[in-house]
Amino acid sequence: MVGPTAAVRIARPSRDLAAAERFYVDGLGLDVLYRSTTEAAGEHDLLMLGWRQASWHLELVGGAGSTEPSPTPEDLLVIYLSGPVDEELIGRLEQAGGTRVPQSAYWDRWGVTVRDPDGYRLVLSTRSWSNAE
Repeated sequence: MVGPTAAVRIARPSRDLAAAERFYVDGLGLDVLYRSTTEAAGEHDLLMLGWRQASWHLELVGGAGSTEPSPTPEDLLVIYLSGPVDEELIGRLEQAGGTRVPQSAYWDRWGVTVRDPDGYRLVLSTRSWSNAE
């Protein structure tokens, strides 16, 4: 049965798993939960990132034959911080290959948006999930 304790996997392609790992691990502070590489035809390299205690993780698919990323400005990964965004965190994300970008009046008011090396957008929101609308 689907309910509030169900685990969530967010999967998307990456053109450079090493660059994505630097951004999400060195920059954001996620853990590498799983990694696999393959040279078999039709198979993909996988990198799963998250926090071990979280009920979600980010799966990045790369390698030969994987789909080319095609992010839009609305492909957002939003993390609700329930407080101010630490400028040191933004600096780490930028040093790890991210680019701070404007998003929209709503998200610019309630947080900071950083584009990852594949062009997907990470929003660090000052709001809490309970007051997000």
